[in-house]
This record gives sequence, structure tokens and C-alpha cells, in this order.
Amino acid sequence: MTETKTVKENTPAELGTEPIRKLLLKYAVPAIIAMTASSLYNIIDSIFIGHGVGSLAISGLAITFPLMNLSAAFGAMIGVGGSSILSIFLGQQKHTSAKKVLSNVLGLNIVLGLLFMIFSLIFLDPILYFFGASEVTIGYARDYMQIILMGNVITHLYLGINSLLRASGHPKQAMLATFLTVILNTALDPLFIFTFDMGIQGAAWATVISQTISLIWLLKIFSNKNEVVHFEKKFISFDRKIIKQIISIGLSPFLMNFAACFVVILINQSLKKYGGDLAIGAYGIVNRVVFLVVMVVMGLNQGMQPIAGYNFGARNIGRVKHVLKLTIYVATAVTTLGFLIGQIFPTLVVSAFTTEKELISLASDGLRLTLIAFPIVGFQIVVSNFFQCIGMASKAIFFSLSRQVLFLIPGLLILPNFFGTFGVWISMPMSDTIATIVAAVMLWQFLKKWE
Repeated sequence: MTETKTVKENTPAELGTEPIRKLLLKYAVPAIIAMTASSLYNIIDSIFIGHGVGSLAISGLAITFPLMNLSAAFGAMIGVGGSSILSIFLGQQKHTSAKKVLSNVLGLNIVLGLLFMIFSLIFLDPILYFFGASEVTIGYARDYMQIILMGNVITHLYLGINSLLRASGHPKQAMLATFLTVILNTALDPLFIFTFDMGIQGAAWATVISQTISLIWLLKIFSNKNEVVHFEKKFISFDRKIIKQIISIGLSPFLMNFAACFVVILINQSLKKYGGDLAIGAYGIVNRVVFLVVMVVMGLNQGMQPIAGYNFGARNIGRVKHVLKLTIYVATAVTTLGFLIGQIFPTLVVSAFTTEKELISLASDGLRLTLIAFPIVGFQIVVSNFFQCIGMASKAIFFSLSRQVLFLIPGLLILPNFFGTFGVWISMPMSDTIATIVAAVMLWQFLKKWE
């Protein structure tokens, strides 16, 4: 049955008509604020844990990063894949298919979230030791992850539904949902950690509770029948074709997060071998700071995603190129600013997390080295996400894997043997540089062929 193109509902038709600069501003600013806020509550967790529990607790928290990245890999596969397909369907005026995407994203997140939770809880201690935990840090890591994993389905649903809300033409509501999560988390952290004396477990409970409340609000929005995309009972079932499309496009961010998981394991193991538990804590701090800058660029990408996806679906190729170019310019400016702050004020930034002098020194040096190539990183991130936005799964997968697997992992396996912890830190900007060159060549070839 052919889907009608005359549905009397509010559709995001502005994506194909409004000026690109205005659209990117409208969609990217809320996404940037939301992504920045999202990374801020991770930073807030680290700050409260560092000052309220201790420097080794930061190391314990850093041990959990690979497992959290792995969880995020499954969540990103469904959320990003679903939102990309949703944008394309809306551009093609296929509203029925768009509603099916919503129900399938919901179901997939529940199933994968439960399976991941059960497996991880059963083998939690062996996993954490493999990720670099020691007898000193395993207790902190275990206490934190047990609670985070119990709320794993909530986290997957919250991130996935929020992505769909943004893709369906509601960037402000998506931003507000993230704001709500951050505000609740910031309020609950000191209450649970200090007032209730729950330590690192308090930070975990604050995260799960805040995401649960925001998820309830998101589900309420998609239950509104006046929305173009909303829940309908007749579409609450798995659609094999849509699932295949979601996973095909979502495979790129999944592999990127999966590779990130393996990378963090290598980093933690190398830092533990050559620098000890505090070196792992230093990476935990650096990772949070770098993540904040990257999240701003990812917010730009999320702003670009519905615009590029909609216009690609509508075959407005000129508008697709315009939004890509503009996003690259802004992303480059953002990462250059991050580079300057990291080079000029590293000690000031790191001191927000801890008062431990040795940890501050280790993290400051690590931050400087990690951010050396950051002025060009924005370009690489945008290009990688661009192919994902327009549904070109194979190219998106290649870009996702190139930096992590082809360039960074070999560096982490080789350089620390000669340069110790310095080799660990320098591997990251080296891989960023090579990956950016490859991205530039492939984008140029693609655009030339597209012409």
C-alpha cells in the first residue's frame, strides 16, 4: 500500500526549504547544548567522586569506561541508525514507515539492553580486571557498574528515544530532556555522595534516577497523537526490513564505540604497566575533558543529521553539500578552541577534578599531548558522521574503524614499549592526524564522483 503524501500533520518540511545556516543554527544549537550537558554530568560525576571519595576512586571510575563504551555501542547502533532512517523517511513523506521506526527502536533497545545487563553482571569482576582494575581499584569500579548496569535498559531507551525526538523535528525538546537529566544528576550527586554517605554508588544512583525521569517525559511526548511520529498499537511489532536498515546504518557508530572500548582497555593496561593506578586516573580525567569538546562537535553532527538526511531523501543534493561544508567550518573552530585551552590552561582544567598533586601533574601532561592534533579533528569527525547521515553505511563504517583500529591500536601496541606512558599519550594525536588525511582524500574523491 502506497503511503500518502498529503497527511494533514505537522511535518519538518522546513528542512527542505529554509536557509541552511538558519536550519543548522536551529537544530545544532539545542543538540550542542544537549550533548555538552550530557558530557557535563559525566564530568560532574567525576568531580564529586574525586573530591568526595578520593583520587583512586577516579581511577576506579576510569576502569569502567570500556564497559560503558561497549554499552553505548549497542545504544548508539539503535539510536543513531533509527534517527538516520527516520529523517530519510520523513524527507520521503513516508509517515507510516517513520512510526514503525519509533516502535522498532523502542523494542530493540529493551531487548539488547536486558541482554547486555545480564551478561555483564554475571561476569563483572573478570571483565573489570581485564579492563585494568587492580585490588585497589576493583571495589570502586564494581560498586559503580553494578548500579549503572541495573539501569542499562533505561539508559539505552533514554538515548535512543532522545535521538528520534531530535530527528523528528523537535531539537528543543530533545535539548530540554538532556537538561532535565543534568540538573537532576547535579542535584542528586552531592545528596547521595555526601549527605547519604553513599560514595561512588551515590553517583551511579544519581545517574540512573535522573535518566529514568527524563525517559518518562520523552515517552509522554511520543504518545501525543498530534505528532507526526507517535506510538500506535498497530505498529508495535518488529519489522525485519526496518531492523535491517537500522542496524546497517547503526553498525558504523556501534563499531566505533566497540573499537573505543578495546582502545581504552589497551590504554588502561599500558598505563597500569608503566605508570600505575594514578596514571589510569589521569587518563580518566583527560578522557572526560576531551569528551566534552568532542560532544560539542557531535552536537553539530546531530544538527546536521536531520538536514542532510531529509534533503538526501528529497534529492536536494546542493543543500546536502552546503550543510556539510558549514558544519566542517564550525567543527574546526570548536576543536581549535579546545586545543588552545588544553595547551594554555591544562593545570587549571585538571585541578577541578582533584587536589592530588601527582595526579594533577600526570593529567596535565596527558591533556597537552592528547590535544596536539585537535585543530584538525573536527573535520575528521564531521566527515565520518556525514556518510552515516545520508545512509552510506559502508563508508561510515570504514571511517569509524580507520582511526581506532587501523591507526590508534597499532600505535598503542608499539609505542609504549619504547616510550612508556609518553608512547600511550602520543599515540592518540598521531592516529588523529593520519585519520584526518584519509578522510580528506576520501571525501574529495566522493564529492568529485558525485559531481
